[in-house]
Amino acid sequence: MSWRSTRAAAHAGQGPLQVAVIDLGSNSWRLVVFTYAPGAWWKRTDELFETVRIGEGLAATGRLSEEAMARGLETLAVFERFCRAGGLAGEDVHAIATSAIRDASNREQFLSDAHATVGFTIEVLSAQEEARYGYVAAINTSTLTDGVVLDLGGGSMQLIRVSDRRAQELSSLPLGAVRLTEQYLSHSGSDAPAKKKDLQRVRAHVRQALGVLRWLPESGSRLVGLGGAVRNLAAAAAHAADAIDLGVQGFLITPETMNELVRSLAALPASERGGVPGIKPGRGDIILAGALVLETVLELGGFDGLEATEAGLRDGVFLAGTLLAGGEPLFEDVREAAVRNLAIQYESDIAHVEHVALLSLQMFDSIAGARQRLFEPEPGERELLWAASMLHDVGMTISYDDHHKHSRYLIVSAELPGFDPRERALIAQISRYHRKGVPKLGEMAAFSREGDQELLERCSVILRLAEHLERGRDQSVSQARLRANGHGVDLHLEAEGELTLPRWSVERYGDGEAFQRVFGRRLLIG
Repeated sequence: MSWRSTRAAAHAGQGPLQVAVIDLGSNSWRLVVFTYAPGAWWKRTDELFETVRIGEGLAATGRLSEEAMARGLETLAVFERFCRAGGLAGEDVHAIATSAIRDASNREQFLSDAHATVGFTIEVLSAQEEARYGYVAAINTSTLTDGVVLDLGGGSMQLIRVSDRRAQELSSLPLGAVRLTEQYLSHSGSDAPAKKKDLQRVRAHVRQALGVLRWLPESGSRLVGLGGAVRNLAAAAAHAADAIDLGVQGFLITPETMNELVRSLAALPASERGGVPGIKPGRGDIILAGALVLETVLELGGFDGLEATEAGLRDGVFLAGTLLAGGEPLFEDVREAAVRNLAIQYESDIAHVEHVALLSLQMFDSIAGARQRLFEPEPGERELLWAASMLHDVGMTISYDDHHKHSRYLIVSAELPGFDPRERALIAQISRYHRKGVPKLGEMAAFSREGDQELLERCSVILRLAEHLERGRDQSVSQARLRANGHGVDLHLEAEGELTLPRWSVERYGDGEAFQRVFGRRLLIG
């Protein structure tokens, strides 16, 4: 258990708890440890991974092969030793199996051998349960309200229609990457590019399978995907675009980009696909089948693109069975939950950052509202300002000196579910300039769009003002409003106590020059 987990738990007023989720997929197996304080914070604190490929040969025989079962038992022995070393046992360990083990005619033999060897009781999920956990993972790590969740594994693919954040249709289809590779793409061998006729056969098979889902093209424009194939393809697309590495959380793969990925992967021998930047070597031989499935779903559904999430089935199991157990497993607001979770993990002074956020939004609203508008806000700008205000001090967990720079690094490195790479970059840059300096997008410009430089300047200046008004960390300033007055802007304050410290801090360090440069007016303290 890390010291940071312990200190974050102390912040929440209780000791940390841990659970392990063991996800026995058709291709890869994972043991993931989640550390959490109920109702306060959570994080993934450890993970073991092995490409077991338990479903190898299943499509042809209907059985788990002796070799695959041996690999599985060996991996489970490692997982059991890890759990024992970490003091995880009994109800703290949740082992689940999906498509390959579920479909195998000899699954009971394997489950019995596993229990006898390592003592794990493995829960075999039904197709509906597997789809449900995938939905829980995706809906709590994205802003999806209406659309479709896709979970592509080695043996099957789950598609879930979502309306008003609730699952309406849960479907499971035998379209996993391992299964389709063995059925259609293994004939070319590992040293030759894919044959055009094989690609056509895969597409035809997927189209036929998806034809039963009459609701697919009527489900909206958004498609959120999870699974190793989705993450790998998103990473490959980001690398091909020469984007800096901010992870794949929220990354959008457009239909055109997916088509290009299919073309480039098909042109390579299977043995070389694992060398494509972003594609893991252990997934190289099955990634083309996964890409073909995703390409066809995008085409038939008419989606704007595929939004990747770092979450997986295991996250859904943890959220539904542990963190959000006892009710409907949905965060009320995914972005707020993510921001508060990160702020607590890095030991922010919550009362202080919440008040800085309050003052920032008060000032923002006073000059971006309908009555007095000094600028036209960009879509989502207010929420980005709030997030940066809540996270601007996370860097103090490293050092007070240059903590604005440390904050930027930590935000960039965090997944922040619910925000896409552009939004995370802007939150990080706003936090970076909450103390001093001329705000610049810098390397984050690779993610920017028109108007983002101006957004960064506005939000940085407002956050800087709010920080100085809360310099005493005592919430003494209850309200802060900006009002245009001739060629200037008056800063009107209301306070519960005296204003000596906040006035001094704004006058000395508030950077009136930056305010005038950004808003074209002098700042006057009323």
